Amino acid sequence: MLLNIAGSGNMARAIAARAAFGDHQVRIINPHLESARDLVTDLRQRFSGFDIGVGEQLGPADLNVIAVHYPTGKQVVQEARDRLADQIVVDISNPVDMGSFDSLVVPADSSAAEQIQQVAGPAVRVVKAFNTIFADLLEAGEGGGEPLDVLIAGDDESAKMMVSQFASSTDMRPLDVGPLRRARELEAFEFLHMTMQQRLGLNQQSAIKILS
Repeated sequence: MLLNIAGSGNMARAIAARAAFGDHQVRIINPHLESARDLVTDLRQRFSGFDIGVGEQLGPADLNVIAVHYPTGKQVVQEARDRLADQIVVDISNPVDMGSFDSLVVPADSSAAEQIQQVAGPAVRVVKAFNTIFADLLEAGEGGGEPLDVLIAGDDESAKMMVSQFASSTDMRPLDVGPLRRARELEAFEFLHMTMQQRLGLNQQSAIKILS
């Protein structure tokens, strides 16, 4: 698969590292070219033969991963919507009010993923995934010796299948949790998970796992 990854922060690095593990191609999309090139150089050094480079813009790819904070990701997709027609956009964000760290910044009857779908338009297939995994564990692909669960929500079945295939190819376990409106619960779930870290001394080394 070819992944366009918007951003060059910790989550962008983590998803790119999983892509390297699964022998996929990556293009880092970032207007701050120096940051993007630094990430590409680092990952090329770590993963011999990794097909990774800097891309100019989001557009034709198997997956377009929006690995930036909300609402920046919403703006990125809105600006690229014409190039993203019939493309898969993966929103990994958690719309937390980072000033107060006490609430989400989207309406209670919506989610970051749904807000992104709204500005993207019906021609773009938005999927929510990876938002319940901290960057360090995502980069490693496991937590506590267990494969990570990737909880996936979306309205387009073929788009969710593509995200599932990517997760499986990198030794993670994809779980389809339903339509895109389930992103509301996924974002709230991870917000609770985030607030637990300091209280329980977890240091962002915990993972959400579904056992049965």
